[in-house]
Amino acid sequence: MKVLEGKASVVTGGGRGIGRGHCLRLAENGGAVVVNDVDLEEAKKVVAEIEQAGGKASANDSDIGTREGAAQLVDQCVSEFGRIDGCVNNAGIVRDRTFLKMTDSEFDDVFRIHAKGTFMCAQEAALRMKEQGGGGSIVNTVSAAHYGNFGQTNYAGAKGAIASMTYTWALELSRYGIRVNAISPSGSTRMSATYKGADGKEVEAPFVDPTLNGHFVAWLCSDDANWVTGQLFGTGRDRVLVVEQPRYGTGMFMPGGLTVAELQEHFRGSLGDKLESFGLMKSAYPFHDGVGPKPKS
Repeated sequence: MKVLEGKASVVTGGGRGIGRGHCLRLAENGGAVVVNDVDLEEAKKVVAEIEQAGGKASANDSDIGTREGAAQLVDQCVSEFGRIDGCVNNAGIVRDRTFLKMTDSEFDDVFRIHAKGTFMCAQEAALRMKEQGGGGSIVNTVSAAHYGNFGQTNYAGAKGAIASMTYTWALELSRYGIRVNAISPSGSTRMSATYKGADGKEVEAPFVDPTLNGHFVAWLCSDDANWVTGQLFGTGRDRVLVVEQPRYGTGMFMPGGLTVAELQEHFRGSLGDKLESFGLMKSAYPFHDGVGPKPKS
């Protein structure tokens, strides 16, 4: 018996790239899948692939950035396959622009799909999972961009929000047997082609098969992973990595608290060499001599 036999899941943004891989792997492991994509024709192509291989799937083009669309997606899964056991929040867009030039609409568009879409689809799915009993699995999508990435205030911020929501939902939903995890996937897609280095220039990367992330997603949706929740993982290529959660590190302590004068005296010597490098393309901490405008040439 396949590990997802009798289970049904929804995958947002499932028509291409990484999402398509999730759908294919869920189906080949016995699960029924609702393939959601704003491009219905691409979703139908994935459904055809699954059905030709003997699996069960249906296509959906609901706008998951709206409450109505999220509810329709979950309703379709329950209506066609009798239940919902997995919700894979993969859909995403980019509107890259440097911080000082980014518009309100560019910020809002990305947060609506990534953060709000993830929130609404997960909530609709979790309510049904609670109602039907038997638990379930929610798999969100984060990114190394939430460490900081040039030109991606909106995208990096949304992914950081999703990471924090993942931890919170795992705490709240465990009582219903619902597990919540997230993956930071790797793969060559239309979105990954927009990444830039720390200098703002485009980064040319080798091809990485985006479908390889789907194996881990399928496992997370299976009962074999019923003990894994509240975790972020780096997936794809040839590895699975645990993404460490934010935590307090090295510190300074002073009875009664630290005054400005004490910070002036002790901070650089105590913590100056402990400051962390940051950004997706991070290098050694570069600002010990100060942060200031570059001289005009």
